[in-house]
Amino acid sequence: MKTLRCLFAVVAALMGLSVMAQSQATYNLWPNGAPNDNGDAADTAKISVYLPAEKKATGRCIVICPGGGYAHLAMEHEGRQWAVFFNNMGIAAVVLKYRMPHGNREVPVSDAEEAMKTVRRNAATWHINPDNVGIMGFSAGGHLASTIATHATKEALPNFQILFYPVITMMPDLTHKGSHDNFLGSNAKKKDEKEYSNDMQVTRITPRAFIALSDDDRTVLPVNGVNYYMELYRHDVPATLHVYPEGGHGWGYRESFAYHLEMILDLKAWLHSF
Repeated sequence: MKTLRCLFAVVAALMGLSVMAQSQATYNLWPNGAPNDNGDAADTAKISVYLPAEKKATGRCIVICPGGGYAHLAMEHEGRQWAVFFNNMGIAAVVLKYRMPHGNREVPVSDAEEAMKTVRRNAATWHINPDNVGIMGFSAGGHLASTIATHATKEALPNFQILFYPVITMMPDLTHKGSHDNFLGSNAKKKDEKEYSNDMQVTRITPRAFIALSDDDRTVLPVNGVNYYMELYRHDVPATLHVYPEGGHGWGYRESFAYHLEMILDLKAWLHSF
């Protein structure tokens, strides 16, 4: 009975955090016109900025890249629903609506890099520490986030990365085919597949990582996240890997995910660790 009471207390405490984000505004990421045309003039990159109460702000910020196979975006459970969670930890959340590549990889990459730069340009106004800005991604958004973590430099380089069931490799035998074809094109060159297989791009300056996935994921093979973790470990980059027994793919913030509570506690513990 005592154990049950403790569990209910934890759940109640977490559920009590479900309040509206303190401040929210949406901005066009490219007000003067976007670079790297994807052929769709109606596809506009935007960021939605959710700020915690000023007195609670820690200075930390996370740019969130929803997934969707580089074909669409799961903006709710892999985007906006995370804002309350982070705001209640005093963390600013910036949800990125990036443009679809249609075979032009520079389109979403430039959007994600500009989102990172925009956060740092507005750091003082938004009460953000420019040296404490991370990137988070889900599925194909995890590929985009890990691409920024392994390829970006200077103001676009994140200080940490959070990846949920990420696509990591572009190698045909292990990748998610839809993400591969939408990002690189169906006739991608081997050198480009290697360049954007982000496990192959890890170095000692790659930012620390939190990786979470399900053992029974049949959409994006778990080996994607596992191999990335192994390369981070091999290069002495601090990283943690959580493989939940079941859940499949695409659970995001959905409370229907059997390990939702454990995942939330794991992520909170990691965020408090540095």
